[in-house]
Amino acid sequence: MILVQAINEFFNGYFSTHERSAKTRVAYRSDLDQAAAYAGNDFALVSLNASFIENWAADLRLRNYSPASMRRKMVVLKVFCSYWVRKGVLNESPFWRVKLSLGRIAQLPRALSEAEIRGLLVQAKQSHCAANIPRKGAVLAKGNPQRGLINQYRPLRNLALVDLLFATGMRVGEVSGLNLEDFGVSESVFRVSGKGGRDRLAFLVDDQSRCIQQEHLELRSGIASTSQALFLNASGARLSTQGIANIISQFRKDAGIERHITPHMLRHTVATLLLRNGADIRVVQEFLGHASIATTQRYTHITKDHLIQVLRERHPSLALRSIS
Repeated sequence: MILVQAINEFFNGYFSTHERSAKTRVAYRSDLDQAAAYAGNDFALVSLNASFIENWAADLRLRNYSPASMRRKMVVLKVFCSYWVRKGVLNESPFWRVKLSLGRIAQLPRALSEAEIRGLLVQAKQSHCAANIPRKGAVLAKGNPQRGLINQYRPLRNLALVDLLFATGMRVGEVSGLNLEDFGVSESVFRVSGKGGRDRLAFLVDDQSRCIQQEHLELRSGIASTSQALFLNASGARLSTQGIANIISQFRKDAGIERHITPHMLRHTVATLLLRNGADIRVVQEFLGHASIATTQRYTHITKDHLIQVLRERHPSLALRSIS
C-alpha cells in the first residue's frame, strides 16, 4: 500500500471511530499530506521508518518551522503509524526506534495588561450604548419587526462576545460552537463542547455578565433563523471564529490599543489574572478545560514574573538597606 492511499484510508477509518472536531481533521490532513509530499510519489507505507522521520524533521527545521509546529506534525504522524500497527499492516511504529529533539517551545501565553483588557471591555460597552441612541430623523421600519431586531442585535452580540470570552475563558472555537440550548439561564451556566471531546461547564459569576448574556439570548431568540447557533452573523448563520476575531480587532482599534489582539489572548488574560489573584491552579485548570495541569502551569511563569517585580518594588529589605 502506498502512503497516499494509506492516508485516505486512515481518514475513513480513524475519524469514524474517534470523535474529533472538523478543525482537528483539517489539521491532520494538512500535516499528513505534507509528509506524503516530502516522501514523494509511490512511497510505500512500510517504508515509513525511523530514517524517514528523522530526515523529515531535519527538513522541517531547515525550513524554519517552529518547535511547536514540528512537534504537532510528529504527533499526527505518530497517531497515523499507531493506527496501521493496530491494523496489522505495520509490524511496529517507527517512532519506537527514534528519539527526536525538536527544541524547546519558549513562547509563553500572551496576556493583556489590566489597562488593555479594561479598555477593550469599556469600548465594547460604549459601542453598544452608542448604537442604542436613536439617530436624528431615524424612522423605525413599520411592518418589519425582524429588521428592527437585527439592527439591535449586532452591537449587543459584539458586547456579549467580548464579555463571554473574558468572563469564561472559553476558546474562540468553543464560543463559535455554542447553541441556544447551551446557555442555562436559571443557573447562569454554559455547556461547553471542549477541545478533544472534553465537555465542561462555564459559569458566569458577576451580575453584569449575567445581564449581558441574558439580554443577548432574549434578543437572539426573537430572530428567525434556521441555525441553532447562539451567535449569528449578518446572514443569519453561525458566526465563525474569524468573524469573532474581526470583532475583537475592531474594538482594539476603536479603543486605541496599538498591539494586535486575538480572542485567545482574552483567555490567557483571565487565566493569568486568576492566578495572580490567588486562585488555585487546579481551579484554573478546570476553568480553562485543560486536560493536563502541565498546560495550565505555563501561566505560572507569567505570575512569577509579576511576583518578582512586586517584590523588587515593595520588599521591606530594600527600605532597611537604604537606612544603613
